[in-house]
Amino acid sequence: MVSIEVFCFNAFAENTFLIMNDSRCIIVDPGCYEPEEYDTLKKYISDHDLTPQSIINTHCHIDHILGVDKLRDYYSIPFYFGKNDLQVLQSGKLIAPAYGFNQYREPEYDGFLSEGEVVKLGNSTLKVIDVPGHSPGHIALYAEDSKVCLAGDVLFQHSIGRTDLPGGDFDTLINSIRNKLFVLPGDVIVYPGHGPETSISAEKRDNPFCGDNAQI
Repeated sequence: MVSIEVFCFNAFAENTFLIMNDSRCIIVDPGCYEPEEYDTLKKYISDHDLTPQSIINTHCHIDHILGVDKLRDYYSIPFYFGKNDLQVLQSGKLIAPAYGFNQYREPEYDGFLSEGEVVKLGNSTLKVIDVPGHSPGHIALYAEDSKVCLAGDVLFQHSIGRTDLPGGDFDTLINSIRNKLFVLPGDVIVYPGHGPETSISAEKRDNPFCGDNAQI
């Protein structure tokens, strides 16, 4: 079984996650930018005697990748994401200054994750699910034994990810939600890239964009 710790970082109120199993952890979507944000994350890892094994990004928009470079170097761990988000990652150095992130450095990466791959964390596994639409290479991470899904900026509590950024597409996003996420058990807890967690059943029932009574 895995456990999840959530940190809210940077001016976009982005959710950074630690997925933990025993003494191992994976850092997901590290959006830490200010020194105190790095310190908060590193202190939690140290205080709980955790050993980070990798960084995984659900997608590579600037608010989700601000902390990758420093954390990759600090912990000497690899960084993975969906291959179709490579151009999104590479655009970060052009976008960062516009939002005042002048200290941002583009991270090196170590490989890509694709649909159906399994990431091991202790005695648990995380299944990689391709969910494009918010960005072209967006992935979600699903821990079946723990009934949790880290969905990035695809599905929010009673909302969905924006599709007006380069590489976004509304129909593709809705298809990803309905055919990749809504097929998961209803009691799966969804941890989004912004805002509070929700559940598959709640969003299937009440989400105004893609739920049972959606008008779009």
